[in-house]
Amino acid sequence: MSVPAKKAKWLAPEKSAQPSQAKQPEEVSKTKWFLGVFATIFIVVMAFLNWFWSLEPDSFDVVEKARIHAGVDNSNQLVSGYIYTHTLAQIGTTLLTKNGGYISNDVAIPSVAMDNIQNWEFGALVMLRDASTALRNNFARSQSQSKENEDLSKAEPFFYFNNNSWIIPPTEAEYQKGIDHLYHYMGDLQNRTETARFYARADNLNQYLQIVEKRLGSLGNRLSASSVQQHQFAHEAFARDIVVSTPWLEVDDVFYESRGATWALLHIFRAIEIEFAKVLRGKAATATVRNIISQLEDSQGTTLSPMVLNGDGFGVLSNYSLTMANFITRANAATLDLRELMIRG
Repeated sequence: MSVPAKKAKWLAPEKSAQPSQAKQPEEVSKTKWFLGVFATIFIVVMAFLNWFWSLEPDSFDVVEKARIHAGVDNSNQLVSGYIYTHTLAQIGTTLLTKNGGYISNDVAIPSVAMDNIQNWEFGALVMLRDASTALRNNFARSQSQSKENEDLSKAEPFFYFNNNSWIIPPTEAEYQKGIDHLYHYMGDLQNRTETARFYARADNLNQYLQIVEKRLGSLGNRLSASSVQQHQFAHEAFARDIVVSTPWLEVDDVFYESRGATWALLHIFRAIEIEFAKVLRGKAATATVRNIISQLEDSQGTTLSPMVLNGDGFGVLSNYSLTMANFITRANAATLDLRELMIRG
């Protein structure tokens, strides 16, 4: 039975105006291409930031920086204590303004994964804390029962604030408050205000050197433990040989903490050489201080490998931890000699 043409036309399915199916694979291909390009750019940017923010800050001239900040033509115009205090403030400022700023409290990538520079920051921070404590308790007071400077009593606690607080309050804000109080103390020193003093005496320096000696000794021991297995004997009923070594994943942490600590201590000793020049000459200790500075300068040599190499014994690879431990141990030995010179009459 034949169907009329009109009816057949009515029964035939009409072609819907749908987009061409041939274009869909092309659109998917473009989407994948854009995602691939975006991912590549993201990885390259993150890698660059990781490298750039991980660069350790350069050293600075403690005398020239202090002179410029004070606005004087000659460093001889600076009062006693100004260079030392400004050096501490400059160390703190460097922690906050170096490449990438202060990273230890960051919670986003790539900072959260950059443990090397975070350990560097912590090492420098510990030395800043020790030096600011010595300034408050020793260098700025004539004797143990004398009144402490108000700005220094406020500055020191700010530097001891949690080093990885992201917010409420952020670590950077607290450290900046400590720096500001140091600057205020410097202004009072330069203006010869009665409440601001700096006493460059041998006994004061000796008390600070005791802390430095312990810090360097601890760093040297930890660096050695990163390289070789150390054996300690537990004096119990029976002596047991206990192996104490730094875990493999923490070897680079100890190395970069040492790098940050020696970087900060290098500038502090440069300031001490200036501030305590008269005492050092009187004790025939100038050469000893310069020896400490030389060892700390050598510890800041350029690292040619992107990772910390710790070769075994006389193997092919270099041993970064033992090399750093060597410089720190020498600086520590010279610090001990300096202490003995300060004690002598």
